Amino acid sequence: MAALPEVRFVLDHAGNPEIHPDAHGPWAALISDLATCPNVAVKLSGLVTRADPWSAAALHPYADTLLDRLGPNRLMFGSDWPVCLLAADYGEVVAVADELIESLSPQEQAAVFGETAAEWYGILA
Repeated sequence: MAALPEVRFVLDHAGNPEIHPDAHGPWAALISDLATCPNVAVKLSGLVTRADPWSAAALHPYADTLLDRLGPNRLMFGSDWPVCLLAADYGEVVAVADELIESLSPQEQAAVFGETAAEWYGILA
């Protein structure tokens, strides 16, 4: 990614981390490395299917790491529908994402829930 600075990359499903306290550190180190490349963004998606059982408390460290390393302008919500249905319905996925980013300002929340994707994929006017 560093070798191709003119190309934008989006890491899907936060890199499909194992949702477990012992697995967070190694995953966070990899995310930190990716975050050094300004042409990388990450989707806040797919996490409910990575934990068994899932809970907002279990997912918070992952969302917090993504926000800390990338910020809301390089993080974008994705529902992972219909795969999310294996663990949660669409409403639950949106609700947990709301909870995971509730500490952000309304403008930052709007970035995660659409503006970042629109800008990153070049669909803003």
